Amino acid sequence: MEIWINPACSKCRGALSLLDAEGAEYTVRRYLEETPTEDEIRVVLDRLGLEPWDITRTQEAVAKELGVKEWGRAEEDRERWVAALTAHPRLIQRPIITADDGSAVVARTDEAVRDALSRRPTSK
Repeated sequence: MEIWINPACSKCRGALSLLDAEGAEYTVRRYLEETPTEDEIRVVLDRLGLEPWDITRTQEAVAKELGVKEWGRAEEDRERWVAALTAHPRLIQRPIITADDGSAVVARTDEAVRDALSRRPTSK
C-alpha cells in the first residue's frame, strides 16, 4: 500500500494517523517532491476508476491561472489534464492510497481510508 501525501495537508495527516492506528504497512510518497510521471498518473486514474479532472484541485491558484475549469472533459482532453497534473502536482487531490488489491481511493475521509484498509489481503 502506498499513500500520496502533502505533509502540510490535514487530511493527509489524518489518513496517516488512521493507517498507523490500524497497524497498516504502507509507503509514503510525498508527491510534491517525488512528482508522479504521466504514466503513474494514468495508472492511478485507472486504479481509482476516475478521470484526471475528477482528482484535480480546481481551486488551487495554479488551476485558476491555467483556467482548468474551462477545459474540456472528454476523452480527447484527457492527456492535457494528465500533463497538467504532472507539471503541477499541487493540483492532485490528496491523499491517494493505492491499495494492495490493485485499486486506489482518494482518502479524504476516515471511511475512505478504512475502505483502502479493507482491501488488504487477509492473513491465514
